[in-house]
Amino acid sequence: MDAAGEEATVWDVVVVGAGPAGASAAHAAAVAGRRVLLVEKAELPRYKTCGGGIIGPSRDSLPPGFELPLQDRVHAVTFSLDGRLSRTRRSRHMLFGLVNRPEFDQRLVESAEKAGAVLRTGVAVSRVEQHGSAVPDRRTVAVVLADGETLLARAVVGADGSASRIGAHVGVRMDQVDLGLEAEIPVPATVAEDWAGRVLIDWGPLPGSYGWVFPKGDTLTVGVIAARGEGAATKRYLEDFTARLGLAGFEPSISSGHLTRCRAEDSPLSRGRVLVCGDAAGLLEPWTREGISFALRSGRLAGEWAVRVAEAHDAVDARRQALNYTFAIKSGLGAEMGVGRSMLALFSRRPGLLHAALTGFRPAWKAFARVTRGSTSLGELVRTHPAARRALETLSR
Repeated sequence: MDAAGEEATVWDVVVVGAGPAGASAAHAAAVAGRRVLLVEKAELPRYKTCGGGIIGPSRDSLPPGFELPLQDRVHAVTFSLDGRLSRTRRSRHMLFGLVNRPEFDQRLVESAEKAGAVLRTGVAVSRVEQHGSAVPDRRTVAVVLADGETLLARAVVGADGSASRIGAHVGVRMDQVDLGLEAEIPVPATVAEDWAGRVLIDWGPLPGSYGWVFPKGDTLTVGVIAARGEGAATKRYLEDFTARLGLAGFEPSISSGHLTRCRAEDSPLSRGRVLVCGDAAGLLEPWTREGISFALRSGRLAGEWAVRVAEAHDAVDARRQALNYTFAIKSGLGAEMGVGRSMLALFSRRPGLLHAALTGFRPAWKAFARVTRGSTSLGELVRTHPAARRALETLSR
């Protein structure tokens, strides 16, 4: 069948955005045997500003049989405090893996296609309508494209990034916006060898800021992130950080920037038969701004609940299923975000304390390693250690 289908074609689920969240949603809905259309405005593969760190929760959320295109396996982390007090901690077990996002995202989309989803690229979405002349019945959502074409679906999943049109339709509100700047820097083999298997995390000069170096073969991904509104200072931090590392003489192959956005705790995740996930929903870890695992996990949940929304016979049942999706997100990822907000508040006020703990207090390093490997989470650590919860609450005030 033609991917565009006939004018009267009604898809069970239309997913907007083919990043990790959208591909995961499309895979989950297609595996359930539903007719799924995945639309993406760019042509694939496409570059994405991202460190490309695949921590344990990301690995555990991948489709069955998915092979990670790892560029490196991290066994050591060097921590520094704005370039000072540098110390490297090592682990016998791999902490996390590193990928190039274009290849990683492309493979996720291919996995969704193998499950039965249909892909259309170069498709820009203008708006979503749940009422009016474009909607043939109350069980249908109209996805209106920029060229005027209308796609019909029983359920829609918005995974179209942090500047999401679908998120705007749902009414997603953000209470934290950060600016990330990044450079992909090709380096000689002698430099690459020095970084192999090791990443650098530098606690930065701006409140809540940090920088990173992630090695990927003959290229180093170097970036910094800080609160929006400090653009000039964030750019200066990246320049100083790169120079301090001795990398200023190498020409980046790509220099880019992007905004990350965290949802307000009471922000909606659905409206009618439309669900949002990943960056479109403002779902990412507020302290580290890690978003891949949140995208994969929320995308899978959105795909699974979109199937139930598509099956709903009336507005009441559709709303019930959408609220179940909201509950699933809030009880899991939402709880982790709450701990992340407290960690960010503590880190913003006392970065030296965090640095001292990770570099000089073995239990803190072991907890960091367990979180990155996926054997626990920040939320789980706080839930199971009352003393840690009380300390975090006290210090973050």
